Amino acid sequence: MKPLAYRMRPTKIEEIVGQQHLVGQGKILARMVQAKRLSSMILYGPPGTGKTSIASAIAGSTKYAFRMLNAATDSKKELEQVVEEAKFSGTVILLLDEIHRLTKPKQDFLLPHLENGRIILIGATTENPYITINPAIRSRTQIFEVRPLNEDDLKEAIKRALSDKENGLGAQNVTLTPEAMLHLTRATHGDLRSALNGLELAVLSTLPDKTGNITIDLKTIEECVQKKALVHDKDGDAHYDVISAFQKSIRGSDVDAALHYMARLIEAGDLPTIMRRLLTIAYEDIGLANPSATARCVQAVTAAEKLGLPEARIPLANAVIELCLSPKSNSAILAIDHALSDLNNKKLGEIPSYLRDAHYQGAKELGRGLDYKYPHDYPHGWVKQQYLPDPLKAAHYYEPKDSSRYEKALKDQYERLNKFKND
Repeated sequence: MKPLAYRMRPTKIEEIVGQQHLVGQGKILARMVQAKRLSSMILYGPPGTGKTSIASAIAGSTKYAFRMLNAATDSKKELEQVVEEAKFSGTVILLLDEIHRLTKPKQDFLLPHLENGRIILIGATTENPYITINPAIRSRTQIFEVRPLNEDDLKEAIKRALSDKENGLGAQNVTLTPEAMLHLTRATHGDLRSALNGLELAVLSTLPDKTGNITIDLKTIEECVQKKALVHDKDGDAHYDVISAFQKSIRGSDVDAALHYMARLIEAGDLPTIMRRLLTIAYEDIGLANPSATARCVQAVTAAEKLGLPEARIPLANAVIELCLSPKSNSAILAIDHALSDLNNKKLGEIPSYLRDAHYQGAKELGRGLDYKYPHDYPHGWVKQQYLPDPLKAAHYYEPKDSSRYEKALKDQYERLNKFKND
């Protein structure tokens, strides 16, 4: 029997879980399917987020033939077979997985068939297509980002798999305890394939009771996804409590507490949360007080992502210790939040005409760019000039702190420039 994740693959675009920015009512992919005007595309995003499901659902919604190949492992011969099929059937939707690994000979063969519309290519990749995919392919496709699924998306898909008697587990009377459901949706970090694989393994490895029912508890899910729950609490508040305590311990410069809470997250196998939270902490709480520590935190997270657990704990511990013992400054987040507040609550006014784009014909007649003072033409690369719109010309968003020598230097320069502006 085929895996549960394969059996539960949607056949209509309405069945796709998540990705409502692409497939929701009135959104781009839904409109393309409704109008029956498909174009080749590249879907990129993390594993298990629905790239194959979207391709399958598009094919099912349009009744076109649907074929799947892998750019890395399938040969040019397989591509030729798909093209031959398209000559007879009219149109074939080709899902080409790992499209960033498409070789030039395969690409050169495929391009003419994309041009004439016989092949509608849906490329799938976890890599950034703007960096890894050949421009010749990019120029012939639309690029859409597929986002990680949230807990509610995963829960919806899991419940569907549990109730579906034809393709899912509905005929087996499977019940997940609330704790097991919560952990399954969290431990798989938005990867639906992993969640369904874990669920299926749990069911296959659990004997039914005397009434024929199968109950999956938290311990079984922990074993099947190989990640421990932080605390066996029904509502899962402890998950967020640990993350909150982790950030607040670093902000409070308590190395031992921060390492303790990160150890809890490591024990739960929650590497994505650790990396995301550390980057947030570095820029929110340390910020301009120690920019080099922030840069080293980014390097540590990059190393951890490449290493994976358990080795990832080493660069992450380096980052946590340095962030804890660094001077702290939240001046940057306060500054941008102040600017956003003005954006939403004050009259903005027009951008001064001399700051507007003047790189087009007729701009001079509209007064664009006239009287702009080019700072590099003046001593010390600075000249007094108003940059903010009139209603906000006196606004000050950045409030520097004396938390370190670095930010003290920024403060001195900021105050000096403001003094010149006000003279």
